[in-house]
Amino acid sequence: MREAASAPAPVRATIGDSEFDRDTAVTRRAPGVYDIDLSAGWTIINAVNGGYLLSVLGRALADALPHPDPFTISAHYLTASQPGPAVIRTDTIRTGRTLSTGQASLFQYDEEGAEVERIRVLASYGDLDALPDDVRTTARPPVFPPLDQCFGPEDGPAPVDGSSAITDRLMLKLDPSTLGWALGAPSGKGEMRSWFGLADGRDADPLSLLLAVDALPPTAFEIGLKGWVPTVELTVHVRARPAPGPLRVSITTRNLAGGFLEEDAEVWDSTDRLVAQSRQLARARLT
Repeated sequence: MREAASAPAPVRATIGDSEFDRDTAVTRRAPGVYDIDLSAGWTIINAVNGGYLLSVLGRALADALPHPDPFTISAHYLTASQPGPAVIRTDTIRTGRTLSTGQASLFQYDEEGAEVERIRVLASYGDLDALPDDVRTTARPPVFPPLDQCFGPEDGPAPVDGSSAITDRLMLKLDPSTLGWALGAPSGKGEMRSWFGLADGRDADPLSLLLAVDALPPTAFEIGLKGWVPTVELTVHVRARPAPGPLRVSITTRNLAGGFLEEDAEVWDSTDRLVAQSRQLARARLT
């Protein structure tokens, strides 16, 4: 009897040949000026995800500056970005032997055709491969269940069409102990933990780390709040080039006051190395 052919293994995307790479690609119009069509594939409801937007600006600065990798990047989100055409303008502030610093702004157009600034970024870039391999830390990777014991969007009720396009492009498996909000019983703790990757299997790199810090459900859900939690400011420190394999992301909030909260994120790679850290200030809806 002839044996049935086994199903072919899924083809994994590679860095440079992934939907993330295509959707963050910028076209240089002139020195320091870049065009992009912001993809609707990275939206939550109608809002373009802030981490995706930071990756777009990060890619433009990587082209404009003499160093390849973001070491620290701070973004102020001024107005809500929409899918569609945008222009990025960059300026080189300083270049040195190990670090270069630049700024970038992303603009879109209102109904009258006038430019509206959406985001303004200040960043310092270097070469992660040139850093010494010397780690002295008291930080420890988060401890939560393995991938097959965690839960993703596909394990819950079917979402409303178009409500969260970004989840189709991510591999998210959340720690069950931070999923009380999804069951109507939030823990009251400002914690969110998840395995993270891109759905097409592309391994992480420094630019996708800018997405990873802002891709999980907001900690406000586990505090007991609902609704959109828009980012006001986000600062990311990239500490190392991540090893292949899924990442672990841990986010905590310690203080919600006056309608604003902070989220502190750590991203750990498959070798238990801390590869990125971030802090953001976000607005929370209290009613």
